[in-house]
Amino acid sequence: METKQRKEQEFHDAAFNQGVRRQVSRFYLIMDSCHGFYRSHLRTHCPGSRVLEIGCGQDSNAFFMGKLGAAEVCGIDISNVAIAQAEQRAAREQIGGLKFSVMDAENLKFGDDSFDLICGVAILHHLDLDKALFHISRTLRPGGTAIFLEPLAHNPIVNLYRRLTPSLRTEDEHPLLMRDLENARKYFGKIDTTAFHLFSLAMAPFAGMPGFDRLVHLFDTSDQLLFKIAPYLRRFAWTMGIVFSEPKVRKAAQSASSN
Repeated sequence: METKQRKEQEFHDAAFNQGVRRQVSRFYLIMDSCHGFYRSHLRTHCPGSRVLEIGCGQDSNAFFMGKLGAAEVCGIDISNVAIAQAEQRAAREQIGGLKFSVMDAENLKFGDDSFDLICGVAILHHLDLDKALFHISRTLRPGGTAIFLEPLAHNPIVNLYRRLTPSLRTEDEHPLLMRDLENARKYFGKIDTTAFHLFSLAMAPFAGMPGFDRLVHLFDTSDQLLFKIAPYLRRFAWTMGIVFSEPKVRKAAQSASSN
């Protein structure tokens, strides 16, 4: 295994075993709007579909999609611990159609046009984007979609927090830049993005206090209005929902073989 992949595996094995992210769980309590966006897409597209979830564990959305009627959900993760925990939960809850494998997302071991839906939360920023997006495009069927929630790299306050908490992430993580999304057009004909969490980030320290949910909703609504009025500010959001469609890799390979 390459050094980068080995470091990611070791870090996430420890994270799943020790619950490393729990110490910053209050930040994730403001994320209902982006997770609602993500799950709405899954709810619409996963019934009857063959799905690949990249990055999974016992809190994976694979179980949500299995209950919604996905034909099959293949969950992959580089962490052996994450896969073991996912398999244990699947056995415990007896949800059919779920398969979990340890696999490197930069080198997917699936055939071309394998999936109707590919998804993941906070996973692409751990990967070599060109390698990962090539394989996502290759394995996504024509007419299929791929959806991800990913952190962005442009907010100076968020970046300061990242520098102050290096133990919470691996050295190879790289929150996405806007140019990364432009580069992704090599692999997909259509890319739709929705930004989340700018001023709503300020609510994180108040998690659990009276009226917290109502205030987060108000800030989320204000953020969406601001992003609409001033689209440039979207780059300073914490999180972006990204929907890829119209995969190009398979078409390029077919075009080359026909010439």
